[in-house]
Amino acid sequence: MITMLDVARKAGVSKATVSRVLAGNRYVSKTTQQKVFQAIEETGYRPNLLARSLATQKSQNIGLIVTHSLFNGPYFSELLYQTATLTNNYGRQLILADGKTSADDERAAIEFLLDLRCDAIIIYPRFLDTDALEAIIEQHEVPIMVVNRQLQRHADHCVWATHQQNTVDAVSYLIERGHHDIAFITGLAGSPTAAARLAGYQQALTQHGLKLNPDLVIQGAWTPNSGQQAAQRLLESGTPFSAMMASNDDMAIGAALALNAAGKRLPQDVSLMGFDDIRMAEFFLPPLTTVHVPVAEMIQHTLAQLVAMLEGEEIAALPPFSGRLIERASVADGPFKS
Repeated sequence: MITMLDVARKAGVSKATVSRVLAGNRYVSKTTQQKVFQAIEETGYRPNLLARSLATQKSQNIGLIVTHSLFNGPYFSELLYQTATLTNNYGRQLILADGKTSADDERAAIEFLLDLRCDAIIIYPRFLDTDALEAIIEQHEVPIMVVNRQLQRHADHCVWATHQQNTVDAVSYLIERGHHDIAFITGLAGSPTAAARLAGYQQALTQHGLKLNPDLVIQGAWTPNSGQQAAQRLLESGTPFSAMMASNDDMAIGAALALNAAGKRLPQDVSLMGFDDIRMAEFFLPPLTTVHVPVAEMIQHTLAQLVAMLEGEEIAALPPFSGRLIERASVADGPFKS
């Protein structure tokens, strides 16, 4: 059986150095790390993860909790890809747990990851409210980071984006392009992100002196199908509009199907805007104007905070992450453009 000592001899380093490399210690030089990894490959060494976990009280695993309602979509793909890539860069393994359909399910997922001895946990919550998340952080010694929620008592344990202000900016852009009758497809009911983006829509109208028409606000559920159905309901209502914003790109793409089926040209008859800047947005016809959410940067800082906590370093609260408007071809000047 190949041992860690065999790897150390092959790499020309101490057994302790091999152990530090396998533990993801950032203070081992890149040159030494490369020697160790090359020696591992050449010898075929496979560490006994259970034994190492028992000996070091570290599993080198980081847990991620996401509700399965996000699984079937490009936003989750980006979130998972970035998390897995960056976790691997830190020499650690990612374990995914399903938050399923309730706050109790999300709590059970946390306990599942704790039972697996995960060194740290990332929560992308759907059902747990901020008070519950604050309490969970206080109850466990394992480092926990919350993504896409703003916490007050533990501001250094969260990363969040300025969804409301970004929506204000996006809707203001439509208004400045000459659109006053702007339809809005909301996200899933009960979602804090959906509530923030709807609030941003309402705030933008108020700031520009436009009256909110509740008939132009249509409920969606984040999926393309829900966007298509929302646009169909709006068209059937006969309420006039020159622009439409969906709370995410998936619903905007679904809405485009309904608009095209009704003979509406994009953007000549209806300007269309999404949110999130998924990869297919720029390949949509016409390319979709949207709001870019810095998912990669958010996950990068999330992992950096966790690793710092694991290494006993002091951490500070991060500033919110701001999205940016991506102008493409799906928005044209509206009837009130001066």
